Amino acid sequence: MGLFSSIMEKLGMGSAKAAPAPEPVPEVIFVDPAELPPSAGAPVPEAPKAISAVDVVGLLEQKAAANPQKLNWKTSIVDLLKLLDLDSSFGARKEMAKELGCPEKLMDDSAQMNVWLHKEVLRRIAENGGNVPASLLD
Repeated sequence: MGLFSSIMEKLGMGSAKAAPAPEPVPEVIFVDPAELPPSAGAPVPEAPKAISAVDVVGLLEQKAAANPQKLNWKTSIVDLLKLLDLDSSFGARKEMAKELGCPEKLMDDSAQMNVWLHKEVLRRIAENGGNVPASLLD
C-alpha cells in the first residue's frame, strides 16, 4: 500500500482509485419474456448508490485544532502528512511523488517536488470524493 492510499484511509475515504481502466463493454443478452419462468418476472435494476463527499477541510481543521503543533496543511505536504500521523520524511515524499507520477525534472528539487506533490494529493483527494475547495486546488 502506498502513502497516498494511507492518506485516503486516514481521511476515511478508503483506498484511492487506481489509474482509470478502460470501461468494460457490457455483454448484451436478449431474452424473450415469454421464455422466462412465471416466477422470474422482469429484472429490477439496482438503484445507483450516491457517493457522499468527505468534508476534507472540516476533518483536517478539526485535527489541526487538536494538534499542539501549528501545522499549515493547506500549503505544506509535510504538515499535511504530519497532521495525518504519516511518514513525512523526504524519502517517503519522494516515493509518493514517484507513485503519483511527478515529472522527473521536479524530483531533483525538493521544494518544487513538494509543491507539486501537495497540489496533486489534494487534486486526487477531490477526484476520489473529497470535498476540497477550488482555492486549494489552484
